[in-house]
Amino acid sequence: MQSNFGISRRRLIQAAGASALVAAAGLPGRLFAAEPIKVAAVYTVPVEQQWVSRIHKAANAAKDRGDIEYVYSENTANNDYERVMREYCEAGHKLILGEVFGVEDAARAVARDYPDVAFLMGSSFKPDPDLPNFSVFDNYIQDASYLSGLVAGALTKSNNIGMVGGYPIPEVNRLMNAFMAGVKEVAPDTRFQVAFIGSWFDPPKAKETAFAQIDGGADLLYAERFGVSDAAKEKKVLAIGNVIDTQADYPDTVAASALWHFEPTLDKAIAEVKAGTFKADDYGVYSFMKNGGCSLAPLGTFEGKVPDETKAKIAEKEKAIKDGSFSVAVDDSEPKSS
Repeated sequence: MQSNFGISRRRLIQAAGASALVAAAGLPGRLFAAEPIKVAAVYTVPVEQQWVSRIHKAANAAKDRGDIEYVYSENTANNDYERVMREYCEAGHKLILGEVFGVEDAARAVARDYPDVAFLMGSSFKPDPDLPNFSVFDNYIQDASYLSGLVAGALTKSNNIGMVGGYPIPEVNRLMNAFMAGVKEVAPDTRFQVAFIGSWFDPPKAKETAFAQIDGGADLLYAERFGVSDAAKEKKVLAIGNVIDTQADYPDTVAASALWHFEPTLDKAIAEVKAGTFKADDYGVYSFMKNGGCSLAPLGTFEGKVPDETKAKIAEKEKAIKDGSFSVAVDDSEPKSS
């Protein structure tokens, strides 16, 4: 496990504990509005991993505004997650962020032991009213994923698309299904090769899986994981990005990306902690496009390569999503190859 300050976790915790002695004590609601909230995050992967990078980006933005103090641990093993959470709680942090998909029970046990600390955790499960300080979120960016599918449907020539994901869990499945729905709206005869690599961060394995799909006839890849766009670039096929925009690194490869913006989710939690009104809630809705939680990245180098009729359809659908006249289905079922 690594610390963002390049010092030992022991020193980090000692420093945080010392500052806690002079901070306001008690429930989050007793903090003065102008006082930065002490926030800590526990990540199981590196902060450059795309999903976590969006949480990290939003937290740093809040820190730069002066709303929070922010520390984090990355590459935390599942069997060490609970201990790190407890250390941050003991150090006086009032809001704990993280992703607990593999450590759900342990994380909720920690929250139960620290009722004066607010927890905002990525989770496939729902909040429990009996655990009022534990809220959940997920990247419900199916709106942007659907729009990226419209782009893919317009650009595939073989009507054969490869899709490489981490694990077939709801937060991945819903994005893949929304993407596939967008593709089918433009190219209904498209077939899909769907594969999961069993890891959140294994670019070499994702790349090899993508190579196999290209060998199977795919001329466009859905890059849910890092490594897929590298395969697409090498084999001179196209890719659609997920969560972050990597077109600057792959200007001739990444045609579009569905972007996740964690800022609305985190800002809502910060406001609730400051007001003393934080409670068990599902923050997933703040990832919806109508709430500013996701968007389709600018087409950039592919602006002139996507047909005008497709761009018009994208604009029409985006407007309808935002005004509520069109809804993208939230389908958490595991996508299958066709």
